[in-house]
Amino acid sequence: MRKTLIALMFAAALPTVAMAMPGSGGPMDGPHHGGGDHWRAPYSQLDLTPDQRHAIGKLMGEQMRDRKMLAEKYLAKLSPADQTAFKNEKDAARQKTQGEIRALLKPDQQKTFDEIQKKHAERRAEWAEFKAWKAQQPQKAQ
Repeated sequence: MRKTLIALMFAAALPTVAMAMPGSGGPMDGPHHGGGDHWRAPYSQLDLTPDQRHAIGKLMGEQMRDRKMLAEKYLAKLSPADQTAFKNEKDAARQKTQGEIRALLKPDQQKTFDEIQKKHAERRAEWAEFKAWKAQQPQKAQ
């Protein structure tokens, strides 16, 4: 009886100790706190060479700087026409960068890249549909 009770207490305490153990990352280890490597996730499936990784990183950095400059340029003007122009220019810059990245890839990598881009486009369309639906919903009174 005594051994069974000790074994039962040990078995009950073990999950508590395991759950109290800290995780691998800190409080900023979520999906939105990637620390700068978030662009690598879609390209990790492509089996890139180091030169390709470096070139893609350089292109992504240039795109980020260009997008920031575009945002500063158009955020000063917030008319609807300017907002539309801003969105179109951002989309064109993104398409250009994706075309340059695709040109760096081997044919089998290009196929995988195209599949990834298709999935991203589907997600963007779903998100736009959700935002349109949400805008149509009446505001709930609190």
